[in-house]
Amino acid sequence: MKLSRLLGLPAAICALLLATLAQLPAQAQGVVDAMRGPTPIAAETTPPILYPTENKDVRRERNYTGQPPTIPHKIDGTYMYQINKDHNGCLSCHARTKAEEMRAIAISPTHYVDRDGHQLADVSPRRFFCTQCHVPQADAKPLVTNTFVDVDQLLKRKPDGKSVGKN
Repeated sequence: MKLSRLLGLPAAICALLLATLAQLPAQAQGVVDAMRGPTPIAAETTPPILYPTENKDVRRERNYTGQPPTIPHKIDGTYMYQINKDHNGCLSCHARTKAEEMRAIAISPTHYVDRDGHQLADVSPRRFFCTQCHVPQADAKPLVTNTFVDVDQLLKRKPDGKSVGKN
C-alpha cells in the first residue's frame, strides 16, 4: 500500500507540471513587449518599413572617443561593397594605398595592427569585416528614447545637475 502511494506521488507531480506547461502559451498571449508595441508576444506583427539608407557622404559627429565612424553612403545592392572571407569591397576605396586616389577617407592605422601589436602591410584579419563595427545610417525614428550624454557635457555640469552656461 505504501509502495502504491510512493509511485502515485511522482505521477501526480508530473500531471500537475504538464497542466501548468499547457497553460503557458495561453498566458503568454497577454504578455506585451515594449519594442513590439501593443502586439502580444505570441502574435505575428507587421514588420516595420525599411527606411532608405542615407547617401549624404557627410561625416557624422561621434559621441565618444573610440566610436567607430558610421558609413555615410549606401553599401547594399552592389558587388563593389560586398564583404566575405575572400573579398572586401570597402578596401577598393578606403585602403591606405587607394584612399587619396579615390578621394575617400583612409582606414585608421589601428586596422593594420594585429592582436599582438605588430604592424601589418594589409588590414588585420580581425578588422577585415568592416560592418562588424561600421554601419550605414537611415533617417528613421528611434525605437527607444536616447538619454545619452557625452563625457564633455557631463564634465561641464555643476554639482546641482545643471549645465554650465545654460539657463
